[in-house]
Amino acid sequence: MFSNEDYLADLLVEAGAVTPEKLDQARQKGGAVVERLLSDTDLSESTVCAVLAQNAGMDAIDLGQMTIDPEVASAVPDDIARRYKVIPVADDGVYLTVAVADPFDFETMDSLPHVLGRELSFVCAPIDAVTLFLKQFYGLTESGSNLDIAGAHDVEVSDSDAPIIRLVQNLLTEAMKNRCSDIHIEPLETSVRIRYRIDGKLVEIDNHPKKLLPAIVARLKVMSGSMSIAEKRLPQDGRIQVKLGDKEIDLRVSTVPSNHGESVVMRILDKSGLVLGLPELGFFSDDQAEFEKLIGLPDGIVLVTGPTGSGKTTTLYACLNVINKPDKKIITVEDPVEYEMPGINQVMVKTDIGMTFAAALRAMLRQAPNIIMIGEIRDAETANIAINAALTGHLVLSTLHTNDAPAAVARLADIGIKRFLIASAVRAALAQRLVRKLCPVCKAPHTLTDKEARALQFDASRDAGATIMGPVGCDKCRGGGYRGRAGLFELFQVDDEVRHLINENLGSSQLRKRARELGMRTMREDGVRKVLAGLTSPEEVIHVTMADFE
Repeated sequence: MFSNEDYLADLLVEAGAVTPEKLDQARQKGGAVVERLLSDTDLSESTVCAVLAQNAGMDAIDLGQMTIDPEVASAVPDDIARRYKVIPVADDGVYLTVAVADPFDFETMDSLPHVLGRELSFVCAPIDAVTLFLKQFYGLTESGSNLDIAGAHDVEVSDSDAPIIRLVQNLLTEAMKNRCSDIHIEPLETSVRIRYRIDGKLVEIDNHPKKLLPAIVARLKVMSGSMSIAEKRLPQDGRIQVKLGDKEIDLRVSTVPSNHGESVVMRILDKSGLVLGLPELGFFSDDQAEFEKLIGLPDGIVLVTGPTGSGKTTTLYACLNVINKPDKKIITVEDPVEYEMPGINQVMVKTDIGMTFAAALRAMLRQAPNIIMIGEIRDAETANIAINAALTGHLVLSTLHTNDAPAAVARLADIGIKRFLIASAVRAALAQRLVRKLCPVCKAPHTLTDKEARALQFDASRDAGATIMGPVGCDKCRGGGYRGRAGLFELFQVDDEVRHLINENLGSSQLRKRARELGMRTMREDGVRKVLAGLTSPEEVIHVTMADFE
């Protein structure tokens, strides 16, 4: 309870707060002496505080008579307050005054100024008052922490809990309500800007006083369990597991020092996305049937291509969800592991210790897998191992950064893979983009403009009966007219003729032209189908497929 119970007990006797007889009786019973005196005699917490303060040359205060500014309370991150059992009570800009229950805990008083990076002054307060305030301001539970044994942070706190805890909780709760994919906490010159990315678009949600930034960032670092509060000069990465209602959510956290303070981005990884099937991603039945045949093959490489943020990884996880069967051994190598999938062996890249994509792949092949998923093919070494795996009886799923599907061939060749190996190993490449889906509540008929009709190559006779829909805006979609996203797809399959063309060293444009002649549907054409189905708007398809001109 206190750092030196016997010494304090002797001080209480000297001050006349307890008799020597009562002290002897307390010591005979064993346990914490002062705690025994508090329970067995009329000794009060305030008396103990007064005796301690007098002997330590410190002022004693009554926390029960004080109103503490939440901004002052936020000057000490919750994990620090809990660890050192301190309450910040005043801040004059030079000294931060903190209340302690044990002024003889010299370790705390020596180390806390360095931890907080502040000049501190100390006052003494009764331990019951300190404990109460820790609970009120920092969410201290009976066990002394909000963190459960698994390290997942339960953000469901009561109205009496800390303002910073409530602020962060509300931030996460609102993000989930709005189907946000990531949260941006950005320090500006005089404020902290909060933005959500909703359906691919950044939306400004709120602004907070700049002085709250350190407490907000510290709170998130504590929740991650692996990020240093003291380190503010270097980028850091972490992961937070939170429970919001009945949902468990993973957050990937990144902090980067900027000229106005640490900028934080949290990517929300909703585990419910693991159950997505191909139709939920936006596949129509004919494309789904073709793609399922490809990912059901016993060997070869199937690539998913597109720019950053086009949903490639989600598509790969959906593929694994389809083909994950008890008779298949599936291993993934990812940087980082975004979702944990039952029944699948997942390996995370750790380049700092030599666990690169290539090193992980070489080890994985000794595990006799049927299916390998590679987060991304980035270099010749990884590509060569993937090609060799595909040619020796493994199905390999991976991603590439290319603008369209046929360009995957040129990309692999640029990396350094010989064309005959590409032709032999690659079964297909799926290019994709994400379009916002029209809000089902408020979408309404839309009259095509001449520009839209030309861009989408609408056929008046073929499409005359279709009702084109457009965005309106309502409370359900925050006035934007869109809610959720779906994929536009372009499936490039490598058959015998295409294999011959690859060996003939044809360029991407020639491969694309021939693939079109063989029936490949472009992303814009897939978008037109989704416009005709009322899934999205002409404007959205035109914007997302701007480069898809013939």
